[in-house]
Amino acid sequence: MSDVVARYLSALNAHDVAAVLACVTDDFVNEHTAAGGVDRIGKAAYAAALPGFLASFADLAYEPDTFIRDGARAAVPYRMSFRHLPSGGTPVSVRGVFVFTIAPGGLISRRVDHWDSGEVARQLAG
Repeated sequence: MSDVVARYLSALNAHDVAAVLACVTDDFVNEHTAAGGVDRIGKAAYAAALPGFLASFADLAYEPDTFIRDGARAAVPYRMSFRHLPSGGTPVSVRGVFVFTIAPGGLISRRVDHWDSGEVARQLAG
């Protein structure tokens, strides 16, 4: 299970949209618990939003702390860093936790992202 999660994070870091999408199911749910996040339901909706997200975040890097597995679920505490291009390249670093659900076929069917949008806003405000 951690193989697909590792591939997914690697693909995000590489800004490789096709590789990211190859890791998720057609009914993939991308849920954000932070006020600044936007949920996406379905692979098509995620595919439509992903290029714009990646284009806004130069040098995007998810650095996983560990992989915690429990059956079909995995939790991955991470540090995400990037330069926010819409704000002139402001550097941001924030901690968060992904909780993934892996479908029986071995792809990710759900990603819940826990992160602090207030901390991101604070860093962007400088």
